[in-house]
Amino acid sequence: MPAVTIRNLSDETHRALRMRAAHHGRSTEAEIREILEAAVRPSHRVKLGSLLASIGREAELSSGDIEALQQRDTTPAEPMTFE
Repeated sequence: MPAVTIRNLSDETHRALRMRAAHHGRSTEAEIREILEAAVRPSHRVKLGSLLASIGREAELSSGDIEALQQRDTTPAEPMTFE
């Protein structure tokens, strides 16, 4: 598992982390790990498919609208020219 070293952490911040860890019954390292995980992987994130389905419901799309959106143009794209 990767390891991270944090340099130049102020004494006040380190003390606050130790106190927060003690309050939660964890080691300082476990507390920092929990803080980092919560920051980069929030539990309330919305997945793209769910968001798009929600937008469709709010827009009150009909079945015909959805079918029209699903049709794809299969014509090959033409490259741009810069001349």
